[in-house]
Amino acid sequence: MILNSILALLSAFLLIALFPNYNLAVLAPIALTPLLIAAAREPNPRLRFAFGYVSGVVYWFGLCNWIQWTLQEHAGVSSATAWFLFVLFCLAKALQTGLFATLAGTLPQRFWTPPALAALWVALEYTHSWTGFEWLNLGNAASDMSFLLRLAPVTGVWGLSFAFALMAAVIATIVMRRQRLASLWLLLLPCLAFLPDIPQPVRGRESAVVVQPNLDDSLVWSREMLQRTEDQLQTFSTSTLLGRDQTTSIVVWPEAPAPFYTYDPVFTGYVQNIAQTAHADVLLGAVAKAPDNSPLNSALLMSPNGPVTRYDKVNLVPFGEFVPWPFGLLTKKVSSEAGDFEAGTNVVVSPVGSHKIGTFICYESVFPSYIRRFAAEGAEVLFNLSNDAWFGKSQARYQHFRIVRMRAAENRRWIVRSTNNGLSAVIDPAGRVLDTLPEYREAAARLRYNYRSDVSFYTQHGDWFVLLCALITAAGLLAGQLPARNR
Repeated sequence: MILNSILALLSAFLLIALFPNYNLAVLAPIALTPLLIAAAREPNPRLRFAFGYVSGVVYWFGLCNWIQWTLQEHAGVSSATAWFLFVLFCLAKALQTGLFATLAGTLPQRFWTPPALAALWVALEYTHSWTGFEWLNLGNAASDMSFLLRLAPVTGVWGLSFAFALMAAVIATIVMRRQRLASLWLLLLPCLAFLPDIPQPVRGRESAVVVQPNLDDSLVWSREMLQRTEDQLQTFSTSTLLGRDQTTSIVVWPEAPAPFYTYDPVFTGYVQNIAQTAHADVLLGAVAKAPDNSPLNSALLMSPNGPVTRYDKVNLVPFGEFVPWPFGLLTKKVSSEAGDFEAGTNVVVSPVGSHKIGTFICYESVFPSYIRRFAAEGAEVLFNLSNDAWFGKSQARYQHFRIVRMRAAENRRWIVRSTNNGLSAVIDPAGRVLDTLPEYREAAARLRYNYRSDVSFYTQHGDWFVLLCALITAAGLLAGQLPARNR
């Protein structure tokens, strides 16, 4: 039992090490191996669950400890209450890892066991979006692995998670000497050479002026402060265009902790004036109003002739934009708007000249099956407006950036990212970071990108690979029970 406990904890530490701040992605093929060995060694399903559950608690604690700071700093709760809520979060999120270890131990040691284990991991990983918080999938560790990234536009991030879990399962089988032929499954990896290579790096032909205002989230806004901020944004938006011979299609402001309201005619007139001065559309984060007067976290596209479209954020952040029941008794949401935000209902694809763009806001980047809809509905480039200042200077901002990069690779789309204080950047269709603005500084820059109209297999067909993994998992679990029933 002691050895199995150590193995389970080792997997947790290896998983944490894959992502920022450590970025030891080279460990991804063995990250799940210790937990799989522990599950195979333990015949008691309750103990298997305990090993997986503890591993999951430690993993989420190490990966997302920034949540405690965010709650304490921005949600008006004490340090003790923030720690209490964060521990509850870890206890809830660890259920999938506990269930993974429990079910993994039921699979017999057969030739087909490694892919069944990998499919089980993917099927359970997919369910995180149903349990209140989605974040880094295992496959995100491959963001800089060009060979494995060939899978992204075919299977989404799920295929990369499968590849790492398969490698871990094969290694576990070899270590335990259960199936000598299991290593043959690794021959699937060279077959990726038959998939199209990732796009080669190219210089973008279009340009966007990306503005990073570096606003303090704790500001108490006055009329004078708002005026200074608007003057700053106007200066950055227009001065960046001076002395250039290139045309600019769009000026981009981030999601920002400022009282920018789409229903304020003075503010919208001010934005339209900037669009006229810049001879370009302006895309910005602002607060809109739902029919019941609830706030909406929105992206407004303003042309020199007036408003073009408004996208209302569909996937809201738990505790950030609304407080799930019954936690409202303990904390308020991070955002300063009165009342919970209301979720939008539709994907919006907006015209910019003769092209179409899609805009997603902050945390929405963690949902692969949602972001693909923008490209599927015609968006030729994606814009991500975010305010990662809520994360402070923690590893969360770099974890979030890693996630956005995977969305670019899945959909073969350029992503232009504008944030309040970093990381503002342009990402190419292979998930490469081509240019960034300095963090924690007021800045603006002309970032270059391209439009693309081709559609990846993943964009067209969505999470088909997850369904396949669910079917493989069900077949494997059923096969694992059949011998027992026949005896």
